[in-house]
Amino acid sequence: MGNGLSIEKHPVRITVMKKLYHPDMVELYAANPENWSPCTHFEIGDSFVTDPERPWDMPEGFCGWAWADIQRTVYGMARGGQESFVTCCTDGYRPVVFRLERLQGGDGI
Repeated sequence: MGNGLSIEKHPVRITVMKKLYHPDMVELYAANPENWSPCTHFEIGDSFVTDPERPWDMPEGFCGWAWADIQRTVYGMARGGQESFVTCCTDGYRPVVFRLERLQGGDGI
C-alpha cells in the first residue's frame, strides 16, 4: 500500500557552456606545466541528458571527475528541485562550466 505521495522524476540536460584555462596558475603551481592544456574531454555545446529513473547514473561519455562535482545538484533537480542552474567542475587549472536544465517528463530523451 502506497502513501499517496509521488516522487517527481525529470531528466536533466547538462550542457557545456565554457571551458576555462588558467595558464598563469599552471605555470606557477602545476607539475610539468608544459603538459597542461584546456580540458580535452568536452567541447563547448556538448550536451548530455540524465535518465529520469536513475539520475544518479553518470551519462555516457561524461567525465567522471566532473560528474563527482555536479551529481548531487543533478539529482536534486531530477527530483523536482530548481529548474535551471549553472555550475562547474572543481579543476582549478581548467574548469568547465555547465548549464543544468530540469526537463519535463521525457523531454530531451
